[in-house]
Amino acid sequence: MGATRKEHDFLGELEIPSNAYYGIQTSRAVENFKISGLTIAMMPRFIQALGHVKKAAAMANMELGVLPRSIGEPICQACDRIIAGEYLDQFPVDVFQGGAGTSCNMNANEVIANIALEIMGHEKGEYQYCHPNNHVNCSQSTNDVYPTAIRLALYTALTDFMSDMEYLREGFALKAEEFRNVVKMGRTQLQDAVPMTLGMEFSAWATTIKEDIRRIGEGREQISDVNMGATAVGTGINTPEGYAELVTRHLAEVSGLPVFMAENYVEATFDTGAFVQISGLLKRFVVKLSKICNDLRLLSSGPRCGLNEINLPPRQPGSSIMPGKVNPVIPEVVNQICFDVIGKDVTITMAAEAGQLELNVMEPIIAHTLFCSLHRLGRACHTLRDLCVDGITANTDRCYEMMKNSIGIVTALAPYIGYEHSSHIARMALDTGGSVYDLVLESDLVTREQLDAILSPERMLCPGEDKDLIKEIRERMDTLGK
Repeated sequence: MGATRKEHDFLGELEIPSNAYYGIQTSRAVENFKISGLTIAMMPRFIQALGHVKKAAAMANMELGVLPRSIGEPICQACDRIIAGEYLDQFPVDVFQGGAGTSCNMNANEVIANIALEIMGHEKGEYQYCHPNNHVNCSQSTNDVYPTAIRLALYTALTDFMSDMEYLREGFALKAEEFRNVVKMGRTQLQDAVPMTLGMEFSAWATTIKEDIRRIGEGREQISDVNMGATAVGTGINTPEGYAELVTRHLAEVSGLPVFMAENYVEATFDTGAFVQISGLLKRFVVKLSKICNDLRLLSSGPRCGLNEINLPPRQPGSSIMPGKVNPVIPEVVNQICFDVIGKDVTITMAAEAGQLELNVMEPIIAHTLFCSLHRLGRACHTLRDLCVDGITANTDRCYEMMKNSIGIVTALAPYIGYEHSSHIARMALDTGGSVYDLVLESDLVTREQLDAILSPERMLCPGEDKDLIKEIRERMDTLGK
């Protein structure tokens, strides 16, 4: 089994692998929580945030004289290594855990203590020289360390995710410009409505993503308030005077993030409302993103027996039995990610509601779920743009022919030929199956040039009517006695 060292806590003793930087409390958590096989090491931003928190605490404690510099400085050096991404394999605790995050906090305390011991020239486990609780956890509790680390990690994760969203938004915006002159029929309730352009459709998708980027940015600002110095329930027990202000200032310095003291530490220790808000904003985004994917699948349906207004880039054969079939697999996979995030919002809601009195012990599942959603959604944004949106092409002739044959274009004609004539032509088209475009020309109400002007992309993009063209058509109609 290899060499071991013996460690103890108030429950007894355990043999710990001698090469492990974690200690007895981490080992107990590993034994107790064999749940998902997913470890907190899979949330590297969170581990980095723990390093920031522990370093800021050590700096404040040294400045206030409650931690000797001979111990505090090696702790800070150890934290720097954690922040740099080293020792991730020393964080084996499952993401599903009881104890309100205590196992995560102690995992960090033990790893940092043993790194510091090596820096000091001692062996791992020689805690008389640097102790996980007495020194690394000095002036702290899991109840302020853990939620603060979540907030720091979530702030950076949201910042990166907003960049992912912007990448996707830009892809739709570029396609909007490319398709600005592709005239097609708009549809409401899956029925023909009025003419528009394909560019308008893509522009609307870009705009709705832009709106969600702004909303998520607003939500991100709500997690800048931290409760460092609150310790167990918000009273600040076991902290030296001035610690809360000082550790918060150091935390802002070492993390480079906008960090502020919470207004009420008791409230900040149990409150998870900001996490619920972030989850709700993610749900808002994915509901709309999934709708966009539904639209992409519908507009590309066919290719012979569907709408077939756009072509999605073919990514893989679509059937084990039907040769030549290609499915919209990229929008489909993004749909499924959206469903997963919506389900995770329910998890976060229930976890936040389950808080009791001065602490919410369900924060581990909140943290894991939020980071999981952000990671998957970031990948989804890049996948959707890289493997789908960038390669979309328009079937321009198909769009125009369907628009010309649609009864819906009579709505665009009504200001020019009048409601009664428009209604009559619509009725004829329904009864005969004829093209509205052809029936209008056959009625001799307008010339082909006038009809094409009314249905031109330029006219579709401009609100209002062409008054000169209306006058010209009405004069023609009067002359013809129509």
